[in-house]
Amino acid sequence: MSDAGEGSPALPTFRPEERVCGNCKLWSPHSVDHRGWVGPCRMQNSRGMFPPSAPICDKYAPKGSAAPLPVAQGSARGRTARSVAPVVVRRRADPNDVVDLEGLNMTREELMDIFREASGLSEPPLAAKWEGGTVRLVPGNPELQAKDLPIDNLFHKVTMVRDRLRVLEQKLNAHPKLSEAEKVEMQSYITRVYGSLTSFNVLFKEKTDQFVGSKGDE
Repeated sequence: MSDAGEGSPALPTFRPEERVCGNCKLWSPHSVDHRGWVGPCRMQNSRGMFPPSAPICDKYAPKGSAAPLPVAQGSARGRTARSVAPVVVRRRADPNDVVDLEGLNMTREELMDIFREASGLSEPPLAAKWEGGTVRLVPGNPELQAKDLPIDNLFHKVTMVRDRLRVLEQKLNAHPKLSEAEKVEMQSYITRVYGSLTSFNVLFKEKTDQFVGSKGDE
């Protein structure tokens, strides 16, 4: 893979209605290889580098889209006492404002998407066959009682580990004081962790949500 420079092909553009990664605000161009322009997805960094013509996943967010504004609460009934406190008018932050995170630029809404992903607010769906299921831990000693754990609880903990690994990757890739060699070395450790967790891929409904390690670990 080579850095983009003089003589590099123009970054491809797509019609607004085309549902490809190049129209998603989470994909960003990085460099040029034999496929043309390639780049990472901020939400699914484990996918590595791929071209903007790749088909979208369930994390797709069109460029320029913004979270809906909260619905205003209805006015209280009846007469209320008039406040004598000074009125402070605050400007609502534009979700499309660009935030500089030590060299990694993204909009406020893109940053919020990452926070939602890491906090589990956008937890991926569990495969239908496991819904309502139970994991039983049986001790080797038959005199000891087995313990049942709802699969939903296990799945939640697995996705929390996955999301925190993704945030770690994003911080690693944007770190201004690490050399490229150091980033590659640390990324290799994260990739091995993903490979160790591929046993849990059977729990995910969507393949795009699964762990992806190196070919020898999958």
